[in-house]
Amino acid sequence: MNSTSSSLTNVSYTPQIVNRVNFTSAFVMNLIVVLVWLSLTCINSSVIATFFKNRVFYENPRYILFIHMVINDAIQLTITVILFLLSYIVYTINVSLCCTFMLLAIFTTRTTPLGLASMALERYVAICKPLRHPQICTVRHTYILIGFIWFICVGPDISDLFVTLATEPLSFFYSNVFCLRQYIFKNPILTYKGQVIDIIYFSCVFLTLVYTYLQIMFAARAVSSEQKSAQRARNTILIHGGQLLLCMLSYISPSVEKNIQIVFPGYTVEIRFANYVIVYIFPRYLSPLIYGVRDKTFRKYLRNYFLCERYKVVHSRVNPSKEGDT
Repeated sequence: MNSTSSSLTNVSYTPQIVNRVNFTSAFVMNLIVVLVWLSLTCINSSVIATFFKNRVFYENPRYILFIHMVINDAIQLTITVILFLLSYIVYTINVSLCCTFMLLAIFTTRTTPLGLASMALERYVAICKPLRHPQICTVRHTYILIGFIWFICVGPDISDLFVTLATEPLSFFYSNVFCLRQYIFKNPILTYKGQVIDIIYFSCVFLTLVYTYLQIMFAARAVSSEQKSAQRARNTILIHGGQLLLCMLSYISPSVEKNIQIVFPGYTVEIRFANYVIVYIFPRYLSPLIYGVRDKTFRKYLRNYFLCERYKVVHSRVNPSKEGDT
């Protein structure tokens, strides 16, 4: 089983494969990736702007966790798109720059499942322990939780950098390399360590989602007056579970990709491109679309944001400002 951190680097192609791609195919694939990234960036920007323009969200831990996941996914997608484009444009980049990109991609990938678990726990406290929710789920505790998530995600993989600094000569970091994880962190022990960490993370998140779902289901049966809110909470956790399954695709995608390439040996680049879109791009659409549209409160403010932006555009066309006006 390949780890998330190692399979993430498979979104780029090896130099030999890239050199065999004709210009039309390369142009179409890069155009699709850029257009998809632009569309998702517009969606994420609208969601983030809606959050920061309305103070009502600042005091709600649920929305703080939500916007953290949106920003995290936006960074992760941007980095993978940059790596994708660089694999066609320059092929090799400076080792230090590649190391920076690779670590950021690994960090943001690992924080996604932990963010899902934290959102599920918040819903569990809100339904099963409503009287303690204001004391447990405070803004301060939420930011501490986000900091803790980043600490346990950054800590294990930053050690890979220290090992590489200790084992590789200084000249290695001034050289150029095709930006794949195995070309930067060469020690095979680091790969096995990453696999073990990913398995632990995903197992804990999976058990958390199952536990919170069952507890909310039992609470709904015990208190009939809370059935409606509990139903929404259960649906939310089910969505978290679906997102977790999509995250886990990064575990099996390299093996699936290799098997498909054996069946269709002449479509290596197309198979890798499809794998990249399905595993790394498609799941990034879910958070802003599901939570931004599904939540009634956020949907109302998001609609107001679009109406305000549309009004500004129409107003500027009808009454263009004159140059030099004060």
